[in-house]
Amino acid sequence: MTEADGLRQRRPLRPQVVTDDNRTPEAKGGSSFSGRVFRATFLMLAAFLTIPLLGALVLLDSPIDPESLSFKEPPLFLGVLQPNTKLQQVERLFENQLVGPESIANIGDVMFTGTADGRVVKLENGEVETIARFGSGPCSEVKLLLSSETPIEGRKMSFLNDLTVTRDGRKIYFTDSSSKWQRRDYLLLLMEGRDDGRLLEYDTQTKEVKVLLDHLRFPNGVQLSPAEDFVLVAELAMVRIRRFYVSGLMKGGADVFVENLPGFPDNIRASSSGGYWVSMAAIRANPGFSMLDFLSERPYLKKVIFKLFSQETVMKFVPRYSLVLELSDSGAFRRSLHDPEGQVVTYVSEAHEHNGHLYLGSFRAPYLCRLRLQSA
Repeated sequence: MTEADGLRQRRPLRPQVVTDDNRTPEAKGGSSFSGRVFRATFLMLAAFLTIPLLGALVLLDSPIDPESLSFKEPPLFLGVLQPNTKLQQVERLFENQLVGPESIANIGDVMFTGTADGRVVKLENGEVETIARFGSGPCSEVKLLLSSETPIEGRKMSFLNDLTVTRDGRKIYFTDSSSKWQRRDYLLLLMEGRDDGRLLEYDTQTKEVKVLLDHLRFPNGVQLSPAEDFVLVAELAMVRIRRFYVSGLMKGGADVFVENLPGFPDNIRASSSGGYWVSMAAIRANPGFSMLDFLSERPYLKKVIFKLFSQETVMKFVPRYSLVLELSDSGAFRRSLHDPEGQVVTYVSEAHEHNGHLYLGSFRAPYLCRLRLQSA
């Protein structure tokens, strides 16, 4: 063996560095195969979820046939509308003894309210007494003034909502929110936005019924003026309050009392200052985002939403923000009371003033709220 041969045999082995370039063809093929399996599985899952969704969008009927509505930009939440937490100062009354006490009335110091489970109850001395029940037979004498089965000018009444009565008791002004939808379908009515609501007048002496205003979009709250010369009616789906003159030189005429409200108006009630309380369970935030404003100009999107989701599911996406607004006798904003999270005063439907307090109704909460106005 030569010296050169010996050196070659004693030369140390160099370590082998493994890189992607050094991988065997079999490894490359395996990696590519795994990637293809992953992509195929992902596409199959996407198709599994997408195809039924597309099928539902094509085949399912939407319960609503909405119209496109256009609103002005909501008023800024500044000045009188500056957010606050004044509604969070309320005390809850009759908690878990009531189901959705939406509207309130007083006879002296005795308070009455109607509830979502079909009862009319009397609230006195801390006790709740049921005086009438609708839907399963009354538990006391009830006098029928007008049947909803009676057509008024060719249309039946489907969603009788609110009323106001003259001091002499002769005239009753009331709203029929829709000739198609019922109370339980209030969100479908709002989203559809059809003009099939009316303001009506019932004469308790002659038994006659007249249509005062037609083609209203979800009319609900109604209130006589202190002088009883006009009636205000909240047109919820148009975020405004209409006025109809029932006496005086303007009798039979109508105009807009206030428009472009910062929320969707429910009931209207007189305030001790000569103005009016207006309650709103949903607002049009500015600055911020109003989902209902956004959807108002997109009827196709509203149809898709209600093909896929129930009213209860959609309600979960509506921000819980309760707002009570006091208007002057001319419709100007006087003051506002807020619960920005809607946790204390939930889904407020009415603000009823009595003996220095504001009693707040709700169409969903299991209680009434009371706010001392002097502290607010």
